[in-house]
Order: sequence, then C-alpha cells, then structure tokens
Amino acid sequence: MAEDPLSEEVIEQATQLTRWARRAAQPAATTYRERRAELVAAHGYTARVRESETNVLVLYPEEWVVDGTVRRDRIDDLDRGVERPLSGDTPDEDWEHVWAHNCDLADTVETSHGPVHGANAQALAEFASNHYAARIERLSSEALHEFVIEYFPRNAWPSADQKAVVEKSVRLTFVTAGEPEPTIGQP
Repeated sequence: MAEDPLSEEVIEQATQLTRWARRAAQPAATTYRERRAELVAAHGYTARVRESETNVLVLYPEEWVVDGTVRRDRIDDLDRGVERPLSGDTPDEDWEHVWAHNCDLADTVETSHGPVHGANAQALAEFASNHYAARIERLSSEALHEFVIEYFPRNAWPSADQKAVVEKSVRLTFVTAGEPEPTIGQP
C-alpha cells in the first residue's frame, strides 16, 4: 500500500505514454498502455482516461479501486489522486507561448528537412495554435486527420510538392519534437 504521492517525473511519464497510446496504431498503442500500467503499478497506482471534451488521465492509488471502480469509502486522502489533461496544453500556458513553440518547431523542421517540409510544418503550427490552442505534438490522431484532409488543402494553399509529402511532414514534425511518429487517424 503506497503512502507517498507519485513523483512529478512518474506523472509526466504516465501522461506522455498515454498521449503516445492515443496517437499510435496497434500494436504500439497497446505497448504504450502496458508500459504506463507497469510504471504506475510499481508505485501502487492504477490509471484510466476519463473521456470528455478535454480527456483527462486519472491516476488512483490501487487500494481505492475494487473491480475497476473507485470506492469512495476507500479514499483516505484526495490529494493522492492525480489528474492530468490530455487535450490542449497546460492551463497556465497561454496562446502566445503555444504559438511561439509551434513556430519554433516549424523553423527547426525547415532547417533539418528543407523548405517544403518546413512550409507544411508552419501550416500545421497555424492549425494547432488557432484551432486547438495546443502544441503540435499534443494533437490527437483525429486532429491530424482533420489537418491533412480538411484544413491543409483549403487553407494552406499548398504547392504540388507540399501536397505530395504532407503526411511525411507531419511525421517529421513529431519526430523533430522528440515524439514518436503519430498515426493520422480517421475521425
């Protein structure tokens, strides 16, 4: 029975594994969820995602849960439970910081991979910032699908070269941000 709260490092690792699982295709998604479960179980916790407009990772001490349900009579200290939003960015990060981050990432893509991928990354930066107020690397596979299929052809005025590599550009942008290649899913 764990008495200490989870460290911020463990919480951040669990949050990142959850984001990766939500973007990845099978079997990688299952692997990320299993790694998260092992990570938090090693500290006496269990994880679930509360699906809502913002989607939240919830980490509970294992002793609170019986047959997959949190039992209120087992909660000894509410502060031991942890919640982290999965959609968008942290509440204290304003649009200007998100925009600056996304533009810096697009510039790095251009420097590393050339002007065509850089232009596509800049279009992705505009989409992520203006439509989701989120860092690019926190976009879901559904949001990436929306970008590729709807936003990009209508709003980016892409060249033929840009259109030909847009999905590769999205993957390169994630890799440049230090994230695994995303799955560009169906809504």
